[in-house]
Parts: sequence; structure tokens; C-alpha cells
Amino acid sequence: GHISGDLWNIAGRAIQIIAWNHHNQFCGRCGSPMQELYDEMQKSCMICEFISYPRISPAVIMSVLRGNAILLGRAPRFPAGIYSTLAGFVEPGEVLEEAVRREVKEETNIDVTDIRYIASQAWPFPHSLMIGFSCQYAGGELKINKAELEDANWFTPDAMPQLPSKLSVARALIDHFLTERAAPLSKYKRSSPNRANEGNR
Repeated sequence: GHISGDLWNIAGRAIQIIAWNHHNQFCGRCGSPMQELYDEMQKSCMICEFISYPRISPAVIMSVLRGNAILLGRAPRFPAGIYSTLAGFVEPGEVLEEAVRREVKEETNIDVTDIRYIASQAWPFPHSLMIGFSCQYAGGELKINKAELEDANWFTPDAMPQLPSKLSVARALIDHFLTERAAPLSKYKRSSPNRANEGNR
């Protein structure tokens, strides 16, 4: 929250490349030193020919809507008072829509439908790609998974909690909800720009 969006993107790319370089100095297959190739972003083992590319971990992040309310939760790692949209990593063999349904169900016991793509964001903590969706409540009683969340609740535009930084795709999803309902954004609390917001994904 302390730098411009353009500089954020450059810094985020640099962080991910540095982390990839640091964690792939040796071959994961045979243990030999890896050699960086400069015509493509990859490292190659000269012994067994194993190739390593920078790691990107896809994660879904979603606004769950029910009428004039949005489902927001807070995880233990969040800054004090912050509520955000639900999120989670995509598992092997899943498509994105399946991941959305699974994560919402696992964290809140809510079923969702009408899953629609909204936006995406590279999130270098350490190498995520956040893929943002909006979806509609389809059933279920809110029941919080305490292993994932401290709290979760439905919030209406006139009674929003403290929100994540505008730098995050989570905030873009929340603002999309508020804009659709013609809510004056200036009325709502905002978190202080803080690196701690990285936990909000």
C-alpha cells in the first residue's frame, strides 16, 4: 500500500523470480547444480535434463452474494478488524469453478451457484495467481470452519466492516459488489496501507 500499482507489479515479479532462483539451485530429480538459460525463463540440469520453470500457484478468491449482502470472513493472520472475501488454492485435478465451490463449502458450509469471473492478480507471497470470481448463495446455513476462519458473516452495504487495501483483488471484488448496489464507498471504513494486508490475498 506504500507504492504505486505499476511499481508494485515490477516488485512482485522481481520477488517471484528471486525466490525461484533461490529455491532451484539444484536439480529436484538428481541433485546436480542447475544452469540458468537466458533465452527463456527456465533452469536446466545438465546431467538428467530436468527443466525447472518459475512456480505459479493458482488460487481462487470469491465474493459470495445473497440478495443485498456479501459474505466476508477473517482469518487469524489478518490485521486486526479486517474482513475479506474467501479464498483458497486450487487442488490438483480441479477446475476453477470446482475450487470455488469446494473452498466456500469447506470454510463456511455455504453452497454457491452462478460462478462468474471478475478479475485476477499476481500475488507474490510467495508465488500466487489470484483468480477472482463472484458467485451467488445457493443454500446452506453459515457454519464457520474454525481451522480456517476466526469469523464470517453476511454484510450489507450500509454496515460494512473494515476492508482490505485497495491494492488487493479482494478489495476489487468487494468494491464491485458495492458499486453494483450504488453504495457510496466513502462511507465505509478502510484499512491503513500496510504490508500486513498481504494476508488478505
